[in-house]
Amino acid sequence: MAGAIASRMSFSSLKRKQPKTFTVRIITMDAEMEFSCEVKWKGKDLFDLVCRTLGLRETWFFGLQYTIKDTVAWLKMDKKVLDHDVPTEEPVTFHFLAKFYPENAEEELVQEITQHLFFLQVKKQILDEKIYCPPEASVLLASYAVQAKYGDYDPTVHQRGFLAQEELLPKRVINLYQMTPEMWEERITAWYAEHRGRARDEAEMEYLKIAQDLEMYGVNYFAIRNKKGTELLLGVDALGLHIYDPENRLTPKISFPWNEIRNISYSDKEFTIKPLDKKIDVFKFNSSKLRVNKLILQLCIGNHDLFMRRRKADSLEVQQMKAQAREEKARKQMERQRLAREKQMREEAERTRDELERRLLQLKEEATMANEALMRSEETADLLAEKAQITEEEAKLLAQKAAEAEQEMQRIKATAIRTEEEKRLMEQKVLEAEMLALKMAEESERRAKEADQLKQDLQEARESERRAKQKLLEITSKSSYTEQQSHSRHIPLSWHNQTLTAPMNSGTTALPADLPSFNLISESLSFDFKDTDMKRLSMEIEKEKVEYMEKSKHLQEQLNELKTEIEALKLKERETALDILHNENADRGNSKHNTIKKLTLQSTKSRVAFFEEL
Repeated sequence: MAGAIASRMSFSSLKRKQPKTFTVRIITMDAEMEFSCEVKWKGKDLFDLVCRTLGLRETWFFGLQYTIKDTVAWLKMDKKVLDHDVPTEEPVTFHFLAKFYPENAEEELVQEITQHLFFLQVKKQILDEKIYCPPEASVLLASYAVQAKYGDYDPTVHQRGFLAQEELLPKRVINLYQMTPEMWEERITAWYAEHRGRARDEAEMEYLKIAQDLEMYGVNYFAIRNKKGTELLLGVDALGLHIYDPENRLTPKISFPWNEIRNISYSDKEFTIKPLDKKIDVFKFNSSKLRVNKLILQLCIGNHDLFMRRRKADSLEVQQMKAQAREEKARKQMERQRLAREKQMREEAERTRDELERRLLQLKEEATMANEALMRSEETADLLAEKAQITEEEAKLLAQKAAEAEQEMQRIKATAIRTEEEKRLMEQKVLEAEMLALKMAEESERRAKEADQLKQDLQEARESERRAKQKLLEITSKSSYTEQQSHSRHIPLSWHNQTLTAPMNSGTTALPADLPSFNLISESLSFDFKDTDMKRLSMEIEKEKVEYMEKSKHLQEQLNELKTEIEALKLKERETALDILHNENADRGNSKHNTIKKLTLQSTKSRVAFFEEL
């Protein structure tokens, strides 16, 4: 009994030691995952687990988002997961999304997985019309999305209607024009065909490079009021704080870059911004909810930290990541070049094989025709021989008849009738017999000539038969040689699918604070490439830089051309307020960056005063 009691105590002790868990569902832009989490886990524990699972090292751009009372919120790293105001039903659902956006996607996004997640998120925001995109740019972005999904354009595979089930354009753009889906597909495909040779990551980066210049890209909007109670919109993004008219989310009225802001704080619903210049008074605004103020502060702190970090030397971790990315990019480019060369060689081998097969088929056809001609020649020779024999027999028969006629004439002469009448009759008969004999002789001579001619034709036919047999023999020998050549020139090529994986960081990665600067010169990095390969790669990179301006100019010309082409099909009455505002900005030559630049030319003091007077 003592043993049984000890066993029960041991079991209950083990049961108490087992940690309590709950189920969490993580939804990314292209997948769903479920994890079993301990009750004591903080937000950082769950976030790090998700990042390790994805192989993501650039963690500072992302967060876990949830919705509470129609308001977006982000999981705090230093707070227990279950201490957040999240639904209690399991699985607890979070969305893994980009929380902060880069200023320059090409320079800042290092890992391919990071680029891909940004691409999917920005694409969805454009299609959901959370980011305004003009029609002509929508078509261009759609063509890069198609390139990323389908690879190089192949007219034999990507036939009319292959994009029928794809969502590529915002509904606003589709409704704005009197154009059928086939017409949109035709214009998207025309640009898609020009992207040949771009890998998926390159097409996605081109998409982001265009999207980051859109006015609403990366901006979080919040409804606020200034001291006078004027309703305004606050925009928070990678560059700073922007103040908008509620009816115009494209063009800010005032902008404050992060390097002009010293401190941000809130008390209840009131938000306070302290400029860097202490001589300038603080300016304040009110938001609708305390929860919104918390979100604004989170976004301000994160964007400000990233803004200042971009203007410092890269940390050792980032330098290593960029070095690895450059090495991986160079390796991929060399691999693509190798595959392109192999593909070219294979295509040339296939073209040579097709040509040899075509030539072999032609020779076989010629052999068949020669064989048929030989058979016809043999049949003709047989007919001519038979006809010559018949003609000879007819000539012999005519000669025999002529001899009989001559004998009859002699007999008639010998038995001539003595009387004149009989003599006259006899002479007449003799004359007729002579004429008949003459005709018989002429016919015999003609038949003899015809027999000679038939003999000559027979001889020529047999000569033709001999030549046809000789030609058939030559063609047969050529055909045999061609088959040997086609076997000997076949070049088997194999295609190797190689999975490219970025190294995972086994440790935790959080948003870095002000780290000391580390210098890592490029000479200390090792590359497993030959000098000739690196020189060739460097030359290609330089060539790409030279071609960049030409491509940009060509791209702008294409956009203008498409805009002009579809302008006649536009339904003006369906234009939205943002369409009209964008067109006005385009007519004035205003863009996202030069507008902010113009606004920040004014002094901070004058901008603060202007905000107070709105």
